[in-house]
Amino acid sequence: MTTFIQKALLTTLLASGMSAIALAPAQANGIKNVSISGTAPTDYILYDATATQTFANPNATLQSILSGDKNSPTGNIELAASSEKAGFDFSKATTLKGTIGGRSIAISSMTASDWNSAYQGTTFGQSWFNQALTSNGFGSIAGSSVGTSLFSIFKNNGGFERFSDPNISYVNQNTTGDISIGLAGHYNASPLFTKSIDQYISSNKSLSTTQKTTLNLLKGQLSSKTIQASEVFKYEYNGLTDYAYSFQASASGLTERGDQISHTGNYEVVIKGPEAIKHVPEPGVLLSLAGISGVAAMKRRRKAQSAV
Repeated sequence: MTTFIQKALLTTLLASGMSAIALAPAQANGIKNVSISGTAPTDYILYDATATQTFANPNATLQSILSGDKNSPTGNIELAASSEKAGFDFSKATTLKGTIGGRSIAISSMTASDWNSAYQGTTFGQSWFNQALTSNGFGSIAGSSVGTSLFSIFKNNGGFERFSDPNISYVNQNTTGDISIGLAGHYNASPLFTKSIDQYISSNKSLSTTQKTTLNLLKGQLSSKTIQASEVFKYEYNGLTDYAYSFQASASGLTERGDQISHTGNYEVVIKGPEAIKHVPEPGVLLSLAGISGVAAMKRRRKAQSAV
């Protein structure tokens, strides 16, 4: 075999291998081996979906529900579904478990102790609330006397419970190892905040007219714009335990069939993965490597024959 032919063959094999690499798609890896557990393992609702609506379907499968992505979030599972009902046990959590990328992951609803736990120099609840205000254009209120009063009203009038029942719509891992988790929520979550003010006013008959006026003005401010805030979940993954949430939604194209309000927004949370996933070379690459080895072996044989 002439040197020219050897070089040509080597170039062709390398080109075919590189082409295989370039054409190999970056596939997402969805959650597998899914189950429900926790201290409240039956407190959930399965939501199936059509092209435009979500609806409760106890016969839906978790694998089907969680098969979407940000472009098509499909259905979801609501953890701690009774969180806003009377008698809810706020000390218990509902947990979605599975494996992704060969590692276990657990996603749980929030408990009262989670919200009140020490977090970044304050409590998690206070930290999250201040972030919610700041991310939605009310940064001047966060940390002020007005903000402190508003937080107290929110906390003591069901605010934590309203954000403790996450609706998980998908759990996917990309080829860099990052995990994307979809949360079905309100595209405009303003009513979830102002509801606490309404409850506070209605349950405190001794409030003066001035106090009521001030609170209603604050409610008007919060209602004057779209507020985006997902529900919150606690997760355990790769040796880390933390909380996750988002203040930015995209329109899901879906509406919950019953209330015509829920699931209109898709909030995507990204959990950084471990080291980038290592892939087995594509068949074209393996063939290229085999071809290169063959050329090298042939050259060694010719040299040995020449030396005889």
